[in-house]
Amino acid sequence: MNQYRFKRSFSSDSSLSNKLFDLVEIVFPGIGKLTECGRKLGASWEDASTPFIRFHDGIAITHVGVLEIPMQIMGQMVTVGGVHGVCTRTEFRRRGYYREVMEEALEYCDKRYETLVLTTPNPEFYTPFGFRKLEEYVFKVRWDSRSSRDGFRILNFDNDKDLKLLHRLLETRTPVSNIVGVVKEKAVFCFNEGSHPIYYAEELDLIACMEIKDTQLHLFDIVATQICPLKEIINRIPQTIEDVTIYFSPELLAPGDITAFPHTFDETVLMVRGKFAGEGEKFMLPRSARC
Repeated sequence: MNQYRFKRSFSSDSSLSNKLFDLVEIVFPGIGKLTECGRKLGASWEDASTPFIRFHDGIAITHVGVLEIPMQIMGQMVTVGGVHGVCTRTEFRRRGYYREVMEEALEYCDKRYETLVLTTPNPEFYTPFGFRKLEEYVFKVRWDSRSSRDGFRILNFDNDKDLKLLHRLLETRTPVSNIVGVVKEKAVFCFNEGSHPIYYAEELDLIACMEIKDTQLHLFDIVATQICPLKEIINRIPQTIEDVTIYFSPELLAPGDITAFPHTFDETVLMVRGKFAGEGEKFMLPRSARC
């Protein structure tokens, strides 16, 4: 028997997904497209998330989702609870529904996780529930490199071999940082990165989530069984790189003279509830792991 009022199951209710996304798409336009990208990469929202939903006359009006993110924090493996997809229909706000659903979701989480994380542009919605903001940093380094080697290709997920390659590396990846890194996680990665080009260097057996703008390299995540030096990545980019911005703690890249700057990623802040051993360290939760 379900001891919770609002906890639902996608597997036992085939109509639940459509009802939920009727709500979520209103509050977060475009999220359905991102979800489809994740499904194409073989990692569905429904398989990863435990939904807490309040209904009114058969319509979903409030949702709080919970998923698991296996992480390494300060060298220790931790299964973290990720709170995501939090939303309420406009016409049902300020009636206490969000608080009711969130309190139940947190009761469920407190029995399972010592640490919860979320990212949001609205931290004031979560501080009443014991979440606190953590400062994040980007890491910048000047570079002087021009390579004629084209060592990366964009993965094609219509190709079954590329899809298997992605899953193999996600399942066996080394955390990108000993301070804060992710291991063996697929759903959040595929949701966040599925709409971006994903680059693969065969010589390194390495996936890079990156963007290049003029002579600037923006490096968001690395998925590999072994993290290689930054120069090995840049040497496989066939153009001039003068500046590198890294959106995770780069100690495993050993890039040399690097400077950390406080940074708000995409207008969202990282919030945690409970223990977080990396608090006070200079790090950023990678784009691929933000929920």
